[in-house]
Amino acid sequence: MSDSRGSAAPGSVAIPPGVRKARRDGLPDATVARLPEYLRALLACAERGIPTVSSDSLALAAGVNSAKLRKDLSYLGSYGIRGVGYDVPYLVRQISRELGLTQDWAVAIVGIGSLGHALANYGGFSSRGFRIAALVDSDPGRVGETVAGVMVEHAADLERIVAARGVSIGVIATPAAAAQGVCDRLVRAGVTSILNFAPVLLAVPAEVDLRKVDLSLELQILACRAQRRAVARPLPVGRTRRTAANAGVGAR
Repeated sequence: MSDSRGSAAPGSVAIPPGVRKARRDGLPDATVARLPEYLRALLACAERGIPTVSSDSLALAAGVNSAKLRKDLSYLGSYGIRGVGYDVPYLVRQISRELGLTQDWAVAIVGIGSLGHALANYGGFSSRGFRIAALVDSDPGRVGETVAGVMVEHAADLERIVAARGVSIGVIATPAAAAQGVCDRLVRAGVTSILNFAPVLLAVPAEVDLRKVDLSLELQILACRAQRRAVARPLPVGRTRRTAANAGVGAR
């Protein structure tokens, strides 16, 4: 832990001069949702050897306005240094700690189809504090297969696997029909954080954190926005929407 004078324990990141001590009260959900974007932008700076970054530059890289970024980081106790900006290594450590990425989170992926394979093979988990501790599937043809160095185990043993591996986060990548049953079993086994990729809404107790990733929904939103842009785009002089549409008839 660093103290207010800027000294730090071996291996930790020292608090730069002028940086205030982090606040420990709760963060707004909207701020938490933006922290991963700030971390991504900061890690890109670190990879390029950039030691400090201004709020304007960091906000631009994260896709937010600088006033919102400064307010978000103030919840962490980071105010930067006037004329200098934010210390990149320190802010990386600070956000990583707030997001819980300095711990070793054991993750179980249930459903090792195409999506499950892709998730298991994603190399970015380990560098963010997530360890794929178990791969689980109900298909006997997949059981025993090794994916990214982890052997697929049978879903019948899910509860035992969760307990034995100390699983903290469950990832559901099953077909929709199986997702709620898998979710219920994860909850009964003691998993309180679940990421759902199945195209279905799941019911969980209030104490369980559930996040849903719906790729088809995101594509629909993008399609809607693309259509609205097309409708709003001005047409050449003398052309109407009807004539423009008719011009495409028979074009194939």
